[in-house]
Amino acid sequence: MTVRELLAAKGNKVFTINENSTLKEAISMFFDKKIGSLLVVDADNAVVGILAPNDVLKTVHAGCGDQCDVQQVKAVMTANPICASEDDTLEYLEAVMTKNRIRHIPIMEKQQLKGLISIGDIVNAQLEVREVEIRHLTDYIEGKYPG
Repeated sequence: MTVRELLAAKGNKVFTINENSTLKEAISMFFDKKIGSLLVVDADNAVVGILAPNDVLKTVHAGCGDQCDVQQVKAVMTANPICASEDDTLEYLEAVMTKNRIRHIPIMEKQQLKGLISIGDIVNAQLEVREVEIRHLTDYIEGKYPG
């Protein structure tokens, strides 16, 4: 399955936050939207990074937790995130995510944001494919097909 096929099924809604926003604003978005990452954009709406709750936790752990009201997202985000294209396969994305220990990959085509894929999206898509395969094989073994 390709990323394009998965995005067609799941949709391409992506939550973004401006790089000059505060960590407190980002934390609110994580909870309000029930999401696991935010793409960080600049004033021109170009993707410049990605922010995960883990990035915020690292900041708090480093002793800067009391500064979430003023600490800007750009100071703790992961700059230049690993991106993929709509033509990539889910198996490729799974390998990239596993190797780099990341959970989300922005999907870009010529500097244009097309969507965001999570490891959960990949697992769900793979489960769906496996369920269909198992059903077809079970039906075949049980003789439910004519012939």
